[in-house]
Amino acid sequence: MKYLSTRGHAARPEFCDILLGGLAPDGGLYLPESYPQISRAELDAWRSLSYADLAFAILSKFITDIPAADLKAICDKTYTAQVYRFARPGDDAAEITPVHWLEAGKLGLLELSNGPTLAFKDMAMQLLGNLFEYVLERRGETINILGATSGDTGSAAEYAMRGKHAVRVFMLSPHGKMSAFQRAQMYSLQDENIYNIAVTGMFDDAQDIVKAVSNDAAFKARYKIGAVNSINWARVAAQIVYYFKGYFAATQSNDEQVAFCVPSGNFGNICAGHIARQMGLPIARLILATNENDVLDEFFRTGVYRPRKAAETHVTSSPSMDISKASNFERFVFDLVGRDSKRVAELWKAVDAGGAFDLSGSADFARIGDFALVSGCSSHAGRVATIRKVFEQYGTMIDTHTADGIKVAWDCAGSVPAGVPLLVLETALPAKFAETIREALGREPERPAELEGIENLPQRVELMAPDVEAVKRFIVERV
Repeated sequence: MKYLSTRGHAARPEFCDILLGGLAPDGGLYLPESYPQISRAELDAWRSLSYADLAFAILSKFITDIPAADLKAICDKTYTAQVYRFARPGDDAAEITPVHWLEAGKLGLLELSNGPTLAFKDMAMQLLGNLFEYVLERRGETINILGATSGDTGSAAEYAMRGKHAVRVFMLSPHGKMSAFQRAQMYSLQDENIYNIAVTGMFDDAQDIVKAVSNDAAFKARYKIGAVNSINWARVAAQIVYYFKGYFAATQSNDEQVAFCVPSGNFGNICAGHIARQMGLPIARLILATNENDVLDEFFRTGVYRPRKAAETHVTSSPSMDISKASNFERFVFDLVGRDSKRVAELWKAVDAGGAFDLSGSADFARIGDFALVSGCSSHAGRVATIRKVFEQYGTMIDTHTADGIKVAWDCAGSVPAGVPLLVLETALPAKFAETIREALGREPERPAELEGIENLPQRVELMAPDVEAVKRFIVERV
């Protein structure tokens, strides 16, 4: 399997090369030259597989430069009930991503938050850590991972990479913008290969620094800079797996369809669903849910993609979606415009210069219906009311981002064909957002016993201005 850049760079690397590299040299994002098509026979064979075996079956379509036996061993090592052990009471942790039905056969939560940091990012990041370790060991190389987080990516990356040989992690986060639990998960780690940098700005400022460093080819090569944000194709590839697993859990046969509602800020999570559908998974509808930072919802309603500046980005009670520049959206637009890399490069030239683009009225935007994707947004009042309603009606406690998903799923239910089950992708456990849970329910969120008191642990973090050169100096001094 060869990969191409959304902006047309001539090279066609294989998986292991883009795993370590992140962005393409032209600033674009990598995608397969074509999406593998899944036959009915394969769907039939995959329905009964364990999560690890399903991951191997799907990832082997995209990863052809790692021997099959080695890739199988990596999947087996990654997806175990011991790693993903925080399933809801009564749900089967051995399933890794069990469906928790709110209304049997109609509305369910696809549990993606059973990993060590209680967020869906673990589903891909644990695999990424094992892939990095494998490839670096065989190449005799080291890597310095530079990432940005709005709340969950950072802790998932650090827990996946802590103690890994030949890996250092430099993680940027917006100072004071994450929950106390999220900060504690990251900043309390004392591993020597983990460095936390709190940036005095928004997530988008941190993400811009990561992109600027990645686009400095000389610095990136000299200091072996890699990426774990969802700009890294391996993250998206790993997330494709749970759409298949969710489909099998929600249907009885492969003649049926399913719909997914996905809380999304950076478009990575729902991008994986889009690709699963392009591969042939019978997805009737993909519903994108945003919070008050509704740049993606605005596009799907109007055809205008208008990233906001940091000063225009809202600080909300679903902070992992406080994003106004959706990096993975470029991958979707690449498919929307017929994989025309020159067109994508033109569109993002305006975006990268701080502008916007407008596809309304174009033939490209007219094709939006071909991708079965609709959107909606939520607000603080909406998510609080949803948390309360789900707890009172179903006896289930949900986090703020999942609440955005359920609220938008209800709003967009009319777009889902009759009789098609709707799965909302759970993005985190409520323990990570205690303040809003207390506001909604007047009680503390449930928390795994081993994570009690995490906020009281000593924390180690460097406070910095959103300055690319300052971050570069910080890295240089520590490698």
